[in-house]
Amino acid sequence: MSTPDAAAEGRARADEFLRLLDAGDPAADALLAGLADIRDLVFLGAGLTGLARALGRSLPPAQRAQASTRQLRLAALRDGSRDDPEGLRTWLRRSGEEIGVPPLAAGRRRPRRQLRRVATRATGRAATSTAATSA
Repeated sequence: MSTPDAAAEGRARADEFLRLLDAGDPAADALLAGLADIRDLVFLGAGLTGLARALGRSLPPAQRAQASTRQLRLAALRDGSRDDPEGLRTWLRRSGEEIGVPPLAAGRRRPRRQLRRVATRATGRAATSTAATSA
């Protein structure tokens, strides 16, 4: 029997967390609460970070700079919560919210379908959700 790939599990959890967060489902918080091991929280965060960086690269330069600044602040929150599961959950929640609402010109939000398309191109993985949202 082979051991599960922790990075792949983290990416799958990140996709599920974003889907729940996007739907406004309270199960998103339950998913975070169900992860007691710091290692599991960090791998979920790595999945979110990869998506956030891929999405940031697709933004126009000024908005990319703003997204980069927000990512640095999130990294500081993560680093300050290194040994605190509750602090890591706060970091994950804020990271998920950052991914779900990237700013665009004229204050519009990207449809979730477009976010997934960008993320799929960046990571080479198939999108798990094609539900679109509108602003």
